[in-house]
Amino acid sequence: MYIHDSRTVVTLDAGGTNLVFGAMKGCEYITEPITYPSNAHDLDLCLDTMVSGFREVIHSLYEKPVAISFAFPGPADYPNGIIGGFLPNFPSFREGVALGPFLENEFGIPVFINNDGDLFAYGEALCGALPDINRRLAEAGSGKRYRNLLGYTFGTGFGVGMVVNGQLNRGDNSCVETFCLPHKTKNGIIVEEGVAVRAVKRVYAELSGDLGHSFEPKDICEIADGKRPGDVAAARRAFEEFGETAGDAMAIAAQLIDGIIVIGGG
Repeated sequence: MYIHDSRTVVTLDAGGTNLVFGAMKGCEYITEPITYPSNAHDLDLCLDTMVSGFREVIHSLYEKPVAISFAFPGPADYPNGIIGGFLPNFPSFREGVALGPFLENEFGIPVFINNDGDLFAYGEALCGALPDINRRLAEAGSGKRYRNLLGYTFGTGFGVGMVVNGQLNRGDNSCVETFCLPHKTKNGIIVEEGVAVRAVKRVYAELSGDLGHSFEPKDICEIADGKRPGDVAAARRAFEEFGETAGDAMAIAAQLIDGIIVIGGG
């Protein structure tokens, strides 16, 4: 229903590492992404970065946007636009920040915030993988149609969204998450600590004994592929543990609904 919508909405993907700004119309991006560091450790700096990023996007548009809509990691009071609570990737927000009202006052347009995993799943259900798969099934002459979708995002954290019969399952805290499931093999830690960026980095450092470098997952992947020096076995095992842990969490969630699984993220 939004494919033919002519209104412009400014967007933000707020991750623990980067803030990625843009603008959309009719389910399509109409600007190139603008990326800034999240500065999630410093509340004032983070808010200043958000305002600057939104202003840069708005100034690049030919028409005034009707709203700001963006994704945020973790549980929060999204209906009221208040971000707070246990947010591993945004520690400076833990005491509670009225982010929605702050931005509405700053820009004079409605602001809609929701969980990143939820919005990813909802977008794929409305305009992405779900309608595309159903279209292909119809073209193939099949009577099968999917109505449910699980969407997983991998990056600084580990997010999930669930859409059932076209409705986003928001849960009582506006965030249906599996990041806090217990780790499959390690006692005392949650799934996110085995799947997030920091997990791949930690496992490689532990297995290789190379604690003096801070390799990113891309670096570790290149080591695993033999494209740069390093401990190949440790690099491959870091990604094996990532896959095993993520797969276990996804399998648990997939038992709840009959549908498709879509993977995205940074």
